Amino acid sequence: MSASTAAPPDRAEPAAAPDNPLQSAVMRFRREFMVVGVFSMVVNLLMVTPTLYLLQVYDRVLSSMNALTLAVVSVITLLLFAVMAFAEWARSRLLVRVGVRLDQALGERVFRASFLSYLNPAETEPSRAFGHLITLRQFMTGNGVFAFFDSPWVIFYLAVLWLLHPVLGIVALCFALVQTLAAWAGHRISRQTVQVSTRAQARTQSFLEGKLRNVEALTAMGMVSALFTRWQSLHHDGLLKAGEAQQRSGAVNAFSKFLRHTQQAMSLGVGAWLVVQGELTPGAMIAANVLMTRALAPIDLLVFGWPGFIASREAWGRLAELLRNAPPVSERHLPERPAGRLEARALTVRVPGRERPVLEDVDLSLSPGSVTVVMGASGSGKSTLARCLLGIGPKADGQVLLDGEPVSRWSRESLGVHVGYLPQDIELFDGTVAENIARMGPVDSERVVAAAQAAGLHGMILRLPKGYDTPLGSAAGFLSGGQRQRVGLARALYGNPALVVLDEPNANLDDEGEKALQAAVARLRAQGRTVLLISHRQGVLSLADRLLILAHGRVVASGPRDEVLAGMR
Repeated sequence: MSASTAAPPDRAEPAAAPDNPLQSAVMRFRREFMVVGVFSMVVNLLMVTPTLYLLQVYDRVLSSMNALTLAVVSVITLLLFAVMAFAEWARSRLLVRVGVRLDQALGERVFRASFLSYLNPAETEPSRAFGHLITLRQFMTGNGVFAFFDSPWVIFYLAVLWLLHPVLGIVALCFALVQTLAAWAGHRISRQTVQVSTRAQARTQSFLEGKLRNVEALTAMGMVSALFTRWQSLHHDGLLKAGEAQQRSGAVNAFSKFLRHTQQAMSLGVGAWLVVQGELTPGAMIAANVLMTRALAPIDLLVFGWPGFIASREAWGRLAELLRNAPPVSERHLPERPAGRLEARALTVRVPGRERPVLEDVDLSLSPGSVTVVMGASGSGKSTLARCLLGIGPKADGQVLLDGEPVSRWSRESLGVHVGYLPQDIELFDGTVAENIARMGPVDSERVVAAAQAAGLHGMILRLPKGYDTPLGSAAGFLSGGQRQRVGLARALYGNPALVVLDEPNANLDDEGEKALQAAVARLRAQGRTVLLISHRQGVLSLADRLLILAHGRVVASGPRDEVLAGMR
């Protein structure tokens, strides 16, 4: 939260959030991970089944020519294979369930943290948070994660090879060390290039998304070609970075394949030499070749899955940072409808890159049944003040109190139903007119119509193709700027809120809309509501009870309207 984070000294602050909420969420599934570990133990113990089967067939069955022994050994082997397949299926299914439950456990927090992080200009790319969550879930449910469960069992396989013959154990150990060093080197080589490539591609995507939101102006003024040149430069840089990362990963994978083929040939060659020396049976030679390949498989899988691991670790870091830095969210609910008495005390807002504060020591008091108009030149801090009073502005020093309590003390859902806010930029969401006015919640038809009538919008809505059921959002291009603003005004008035903040509400209104706005503000005053109206038009002065003038973030005049106007003459 912003300016309202400070609280009176006699009240306890909510407990601090854990340093790593993501780690806390993952640790909730430690029991499931332990079960996966047990299944992995079963799988890896039974992986020696082919080795034992080969030993029995080559060294016992073929030497004795006993068909019954072959049948018994084969049946036992098939049963063990079935148990191993079940364990593989069970651990895979369990990890998929963990991934889905982790997504469900973090989904709401990531969603809210993404929204709240947009309120802080220091935060970057919160819109990509769900992409990071998907990357993390896919890694947890993919084959790459099994390498971490299977890798500890390499020691077990090496021990079995040592029992077959110490030379085989030494050869396998050498290949294991070389492949481990290759995996570590691959990580060192590819980590930085993958991160740089990811950032470059994210910059390209952000650039394109930002420009598509203004496609009409760009097309009208012939700016598409110029912007294509810039996009092409960013895209080309991203391609180069991605190509470099892929080349390095390809080199690591090629070396890993070389090691795997060399290991298969060397294990067979060493085994054959031991057979020639009379120190190993032919069956043990074949079995050792199979077992050594299995012993090094987790390391091989680790090498091939390393790019996915790097991507998931990057996603983990970004998600952890997002959740850790997200403003704290209160769960307390307002005990009753607020009266609407709003105060700001020594409100100061500083943003990176600006020497002077956006707002500096602003004191303000709004009373129920009054209309306060804030005026000032562009860039004087009017909109920032409005956002801070609602607790949605950038981080600030000072306090914002609603009925004597910090705004941050209450949950946004509890407070939001008593607040009406009309920002400068009107965003209509995917839904019907009625749903947009009802703030995308359950539609109360009577309250929706009442809000539309208060905004002077009812007649216009009835003339739409489907009336209040007409879809808006991305399909709202048929509405003019003034009509969109009046829909936003109706949304702000929905539910008869106690506090209404209107930021340049008449910027796009015609005479009819201006009259509807004046009537709505007069009605709010008569109902005892608290109204803050921001504008640079002199026409709204007739609505004001109090007037506040801002210049360079500081209050230069404040008080009853007539007194302030008289002092400025």
